[in-house]
Amino acid sequence: MTDGYDSEFLATPVPLPRSTAETRVLDYPRFTVLLDPSRRLAVATGVNIDGARMLDLAREGEWRLDPRIDEDEQTGAAVYARNDLDRGHLVRRRDPGWGEVDDARAAMEATFFYPNAAPQAAGFNQSKELWLGLEDHVLAYAESTDQRLSVFTAPVLGDDDPPYRGIRIPLRFWKIAAWAAPDGLATAGFVLDQTELVHTRDGLLAAAPLGAFRTFQVPVSEIAALTGLDLGRMPQADVLDEQTVRAREWRALTRTDDIVL
Repeated sequence: MTDGYDSEFLATPVPLPRSTAETRVLDYPRFTVLLDPSRRLAVATGVNIDGARMLDLAREGEWRLDPRIDEDEQTGAAVYARNDLDRGHLVRRRDPGWGEVDDARAAMEATFFYPNAAPQAAGFNQSKELWLGLEDHVLAYAESTDQRLSVFTAPVLGDDDPPYRGIRIPLRFWKIAAWAAPDGLATAGFVLDQTELVHTRDGLLAAAPLGAFRTFQVPVSEIAALTGLDLGRMPQADVLDEQTVRAREWRALTRTDDIVL
């Protein structure tokens, strides 16, 4: 089993996003994390998913620091203690869990290294369920073609993210799914906004009483603009229509039927 994201996994090569900022490149089984050491969070992750070979294994693994980098370059347990923050998997636990059982188990356990986590508000509602199910929905669609996906996910590391316990809590997250369609590469981009759920006061973090996660399908070019990342050919392969892309339209999602593929 090869460590790290494989840019040749799909029929069309899809490189990892590239950042102009200093990053730590951390390869794990079947996925890679690009860590921004100044923010102590990932600026991008990339994982290869083989939908035809997925395994349903029991949850195993404990969150832990990655010994390859300094502790003060990672967001560890102290940020998540005694508050309403979840350790949000960026590469989902089950995404690299395919193929031979031992390989799948090792890959799934590797998703519990802290560089693969980012703080998310704990309120679990329909919008967050939709966010967590996006890859399953796109994978089901892709199974009619190549049965493989490459997925990229990370927080948007904004300058206005609120400070908390030595880090800044990201207010938005992005995700891009890429797959081989009959006529070439296809991509779909999404943003989750947790702004209404995150506020800090007196050093504490709490959820706003009426707050909500909001999930959008957005032009992939908008994700490039939000993050400053070089996304290669992915913006040109967007499944959204040209008018939506030109208008930079964000489509609010309330159910999977709203997703354009």
